[in-house]
Amino acid sequence: MDRLGRVDLDAWAAAVEEPGTAVAALQHANGEVATSQPLEQAHAACRAAGVPLLVDATASAGRVALPTAYDVMAADAATVGGPPVGILVVPERTRFGRSGPPREAEFGRADSPVWVPLALAAAEAWQQAGAVADADAAGARQLTDRIRAAAGAVRDVEVVGDPDNRLPHVVTFSALYVDGEAIVTEFDRLGLAVASGSACTASTLEPSHVLAAIGVLTHGNVRVTLPWEAVAPERGRAVELLIEALPRVIAGVRRRLGADQL
Repeated sequence: MDRLGRVDLDAWAAAVEEPGTAVAALQHANGEVATSQPLEQAHAACRAAGVPLLVDATASAGRVALPTAYDVMAADAATVGGPPVGILVVPERTRFGRSGPPREAEFGRADSPVWVPLALAAAEAWQQAGAVADADAAGARQLTDRIRAAAGAVRDVEVVGDPDNRLPHVVTFSALYVDGEAIVTEFDRLGLAVASGSACTASTLEPSHVLAAIGVLTHGNVRVTLPWEAVAPERGRAVELLIEALPRVIAGVRRRLGADQL
């Protein structure tokens, strides 16, 4: 990865050409730093090597247009307001065979390979999310652009991820000399729910392995994820409050830690 969280295509091509490589997996976009991946080029390298590409669209489904450069794509209906059902998209161009009989632990029912009510609920949620995704994404991007600008204007604060090719609803920034959880607590006092640490292991309070991998500051990081406007019609006002409070919150935490003059 480079410092924006984007895959190194030369290293990717070399990896998929390694003898014995059976499958390659790449995110459509990262749910922590928001960077979108160059799937067209990555898929082309996979095809040249004869290796199928699995694309993880968990973070992007329902938020942006789904990719077309993949052999198999995975997503989660819960991210588009549906039930917690995993979705596997297998296009007609991909030869796919599922081995073994259905298992009760896998499907919830021993006598059916598909739990129909959940599958229908997932499909309905996917369709409804698709109908509003473009408009919601445009509004979210305007708000996250403002958050990125406000955070970047604070002394010793680094906004991470690709500023352009990114998810529209996610912003992560890191503040020097402070602890991310302290910032989260201060925003919580204001009624604003933000997160710190890794997006997939936040409960462990461990430094983000994603930020470490791309070589940016791992402590003092804050992740803002905007909900859909249909779910949170007040999100614009919440962003205004966050932008207004951001310099004050970071300065206050630094002052309590004795780092305000550093």
